[in-house]
Amino acid sequence: MCRNIRVLHNFEPPATNDEIEAAAVQYVRKVSGTTRPSAANEEAFNEAVRAVAKATQTLLGDLVTKAPPRDRAVEAAKAKARAAERYGS
Repeated sequence: MCRNIRVLHNFEPPATNDEIEAAAVQYVRKVSGTTRPSAANEEAFNEAVRAVAKATQTLLGDLVTKAPPRDRAVEAAKAKARAAERYGS
């Protein structure tokens, strides 16, 4: 599940709220051990996603770097090349 959590820091344009929420959902899924909570746990699951997303937004806003912003297209191409080498596709 956690393979879908991507680096969100130091991109131009910055990470969107949708990207942050998607990472939060993946994190909560991994920690809880479920991809879809039961009705009894749905509110706790959703609250955890909100809290993780908020913490992530705060973290990304507070991080400082001297490195130039990364380009999403270049990073995607690098990831595709790594996957091709790893899986032989």
